[in-house]
Amino acid sequence: MSPSPASQGSPLGDPNNAIDLALFGALGDLAMRKLFPALYHLDREGLMPDSTRILGLARHEHDKAEFRQLVSGALNKRLKKDEQDKASMERFLDRLDYLKLDFTSVEGFDAVRQWREGSPRPMVVYLSVGAKIYGDICRNLQQSGSLDDATRVVVEKPIGFDLASSEEINDAIGDVFPESRVYRIDHYLGKETVQNLIALRFANPLFGTQWNQNHISHVEITVAEKVGIEGRWGYFDEAGQLRDMVQNHLLQLLCLIAMDPPSNLDADAIRDEKVKVLKALKPFTGEALGRDVVRGQYTAGTSDGQQVPGYLEEEGANTESQTETFVAMKTEVANWRWAGVPFYLRTGKRMPEKLSQIVIHFRQQPHYIFDPDQRGIAANKLIIRLQPEEGIALQVLTKDSGLDKGMRLRPGPLHLDFNNAFPKSRIPDAYERLLLEVMKGQQYLFVRRDEVEHAWRWCDQLIDGWKERETPPRRYPAGSWGPVASIAMITQDGRSWYEDY
Repeated sequence: MSPSPASQGSPLGDPNNAIDLALFGALGDLAMRKLFPALYHLDREGLMPDSTRILGLARHEHDKAEFRQLVSGALNKRLKKDEQDKASMERFLDRLDYLKLDFTSVEGFDAVRQWREGSPRPMVVYLSVGAKIYGDICRNLQQSGSLDDATRVVVEKPIGFDLASSEEINDAIGDVFPESRVYRIDHYLGKETVQNLIALRFANPLFGTQWNQNHISHVEITVAEKVGIEGRWGYFDEAGQLRDMVQNHLLQLLCLIAMDPPSNLDADAIRDEKVKVLKALKPFTGEALGRDVVRGQYTAGTSDGQQVPGYLEEEGANTESQTETFVAMKTEVANWRWAGVPFYLRTGKRMPEKLSQIVIHFRQQPHYIFDPDQRGIAANKLIIRLQPEEGIALQVLTKDSGLDKGMRLRPGPLHLDFNNAFPKSRIPDAYERLLLEVMKGQQYLFVRRDEVEHAWRWCDQLIDGWKERETPPRRYPAGSWGPVASIAMITQDGRSWYEDY
């Protein structure tokens, strides 16, 4: 067992970052699978101040001891053996308290106020529940007198189903909390590589001068899931892959790639630049809807050598469903920096690999002097991998070694693999980073309301176009990279999806 930094005598975090965390939905899947392990790691790493307390809230009847037992069981299941430090575990569990509560009724919320009475720490309200009751919880907290001017609220995606429902949810939150105290989570923004993307772009002059339409020919963003819908039929069939993945994760990645340099690292300076990108995204109209967008739905196939059912054969399926489980598109950011540079986005379920990566394709040199047969490979690629292994690789061309090779070119990576480059450093989960930033009161990794709404506005017009055309999704077998049409879409531009997985 490796000793934790905290158990080696390190101070337990900056006392100024101490909070009282009220976690609504404390027995839910997200809390048990992600939030409690992330909070435990913050404690173990010595980043959670000693006075920080955590109140779990859920509808089920449990006392404090039973709740701690449930959390302990979840941690034992999720944490690696060398991460389970006895002293840290005991200290973390001692922070936990529990309250049974009906979230939709103000009755019982007095207990939250009583839990807070006399506390000098700000309260963080984490809503790990369905968005439809965000408003109820915020109002009940306010009516019960549980809030003060320092209380922050953390909400999870999806924020709505379209622009109108998103505005309704944000209005309900905004009636109680000002925007400066609302933290909307997109967990992709907490990944180490995503933050490295900011460092890569704005700290390295090598890229700073090359990051525009003069030097970049096109950009690919792929977020592939190996799993199917995992029992989420009720939610997913209403949403589809566009709302579930593109509206948030893929558009956030696109914004970080395409945004202009912010004036500083303040939350609003970064978010202002992201909003400019969302406003500049070209809408899909007319023939572009059929030419530049491909919807797909998986059929039966294989995954890891095992037969898996198609989307319409999943348990509880609506066999008439036209919901897409795959979407690929070619879009463009219509501004001075990116005019004429296609952004190819692709995401789907039941893909061969779990993979999230961005590939920046640089333009070729204006004059080529090597073997004409190798002209197609004579360009650089920057590959930014978010999962499964986080890392960044720059593909460069060198001379193939050997006396008989002449000046044959060979592509090879200049590779930064975070696991190898920083072998003693554990790469923190995205939720650890995001929870730490909430504790510090820093918003730059969270999504502002106008970002959510501009993203919905762009997606809504695409969905409206699909409805007008009434084109069913194309079929693709589980375990493949999507419909053949998605390959044809990029091939018609003389390009192909990057496939060095």
